[in-house]
Amino acid sequence: MTQTKSKSFYPWVVVGLLWVVALLNYMDRQMLSTMKVSMMVDIYELETAENFGRLMAIFLWIYGLMSPVAGLIADRINRKWLIVGSLAVWSGVTLTMGYATNFQVLYILRAIMGVSEAFYIPAALALIADYHKEGTRSLAIGIHMTGLYFGQAIGGFGATVASNFSWQTAFHSFGLIGIVYSLILIVFLRESTDREISKKAVVNVQNKLSGFHSIKNSLGMLLGTISFWVILFYFAAPSFPGWATKNWLPTLFSESLGIEMAQAGPMATITIAVSSFIGVIFGGILADRWIQKKLRGRIFTGAIGLGLLIPALILFGFGTGIIGIIGGGVLFGVGFGMFDANNMPILCQFVSPRHRAAGYGLMNLTGVFAGAAVTEFLGKSTDSGNLGHDMALLAIPVAAAVLLQLTMLKPKFADKKEDCYSIKKSYET
Repeated sequence: MTQTKSKSFYPWVVVGLLWVVALLNYMDRQMLSTMKVSMMVDIYELETAENFGRLMAIFLWIYGLMSPVAGLIADRINRKWLIVGSLAVWSGVTLTMGYATNFQVLYILRAIMGVSEAFYIPAALALIADYHKEGTRSLAIGIHMTGLYFGQAIGGFGATVASNFSWQTAFHSFGLIGIVYSLILIVFLRESTDREISKKAVVNVQNKLSGFHSIKNSLGMLLGTISFWVILFYFAAPSFPGWATKNWLPTLFSESLGIEMAQAGPMATITIAVSSFIGVIFGGILADRWIQKKLRGRIFTGAIGLGLLIPALILFGFGTGIIGIIGGGVLFGVGFGMFDANNMPILCQFVSPRHRAAGYGLMNLTGVFAGAAVTEFLGKSTDSGNLGHDMALLAIPVAAAVLLQLTMLKPKFADKKEDCYSIKKSYET
């Protein structure tokens, strides 16, 4: 009885363990942006916005390019050790950044961080999806995603540590925390043994489909289906406004409400963070209950979330007064949270466990590149005084994603499993 209870509770232990890793993931990448003023006293190259932009951009480009590679690897090796290694490396990089004395060293370390952090999300979400089935999957993924939100918020405290002590102390402290936590994961985190396909079949396929052939097979399985292309677009479309709010919402609040950035910044980030937390939990619970009654329950929940982004973006563009702008922020946060909780669970309805990490890696690639494109676009919009108008235009791809999602995504399973026939076909092709 005790062993059964332990097994039923451990999937939530996995979520809790990985929640902390998710927090560290976003915290370590975010804290650099908050400590620019402190750092440029010692590293003069950071005084120019161009150099600082290069430092932030290299992470995004490397992170995006490495995401599909990370997913392909996560589908082929023990995900526990991939997660532990990823955390240990990026935490070591964070610690080492505290010893940097010039821009070139920071640039190289930031690139290495992009590589190491890319390995985390595909492996973590695939592991959680294996531990949590139809009844709890969206809620489990949603709770994990709140770790990213908290990490983004806590990253701001890097500036506090830098102000009271030094920016070197901030990097050393947060890096050391991650290294210690990677040792804790070694003891408590376990790879899932409850697989959808037999271990014998997996070993067979891995032996016969090795190297380039194996990678080609995975990409062919994913990119050879219309459903996956729709999921890619469904993931990329809200990434445009998603990255836009991260980078430009404080500016929009300041311009629309006529207030100083010191007030607009916290108002924008707190509004989005709190409402996203509500949305991700609500969206997870709703989707897990809905799918018990209807096979497209998760898809409908995700569509509702995306649907809320449309009026939110219109309010950002054309709303007036604090009620309109804050209302847009609340709608956006709740909607994006509902969307966030159901990305991997929807993927699981169309993609078998053997290809899920690779699938999410490709999704991450499209999302990051969409974010990089929209950041540059809205920078030009801000200079020309059209930030609100152009942000409202981002409702168009979101509406297209909702339409495609509702018309094209028709799953046959609540949880796609691997069968002997598909394994045989993988080997034959």
